[in-house]
Amino acid sequence: MKILFLSPHKDFADFIKSYGDMVLTITGSVTASDVNHGDFIVTYDYHETVPAEIVRKANGNAIGLKTAYLPWNRGADSNLWSFIDGTPKGVTVYFLDGGEDSGDIIAQRYLKFDYDADTLATFSDKLTACLEDLFKKTWHYIRDGKAKRYPQVTQHSENGKAPYEHVLTNGKDTLLKDIIKGLK
Repeated sequence: MKILFLSPHKDFADFIKSYGDMVLTITGSVTASDVNHGDFIVTYDYHETVPAEIVRKANGNAIGLKTAYLPWNRGADSNLWSFIDGTPKGVTVYFLDGGEDSGDIIAQRYLKFDYDADTLATFSDKLTACLEDLFKKTWHYIRDGKAKRYPQVTQHSENGKAPYEHVLTNGKDTLLKDIIKGLK
């Protein structure tokens, strides 16, 4: 099978290759002609929405990996928004549908954080490790066309991040408890 892997995490492509699949890693924009060279699309930490036209060409064989507990915190800065909005924290593997992180869910994991010790950066690392583990445990079902679909039913409202910049006193190394206190 040929897999288009849209991600800056080129090293993670080795897991997909372990199934004997050929992997083409793309870090920039994907084009309709790229899809002609693949049987499946996998996005991971990909900072662009894959256009609906390209998703359709993939015939249902396009999934995303997201460090967010969808449907909450779609788009950029998911980790930060989960604290600002007080929404669930976790990771999701989902089908792409041409929207922004809006396709049917395949698998999810909820993740707890350490209020006194975690920063945005350390919690992001935990989310990444959890997401990679979840994908490794579900990829064979997805690849074989046996993944179940669960529709998303709600999403958080998009707010501008600027009004909350003041709580990031130490950037991504700000303790999560300080972010939460700053929001009160």
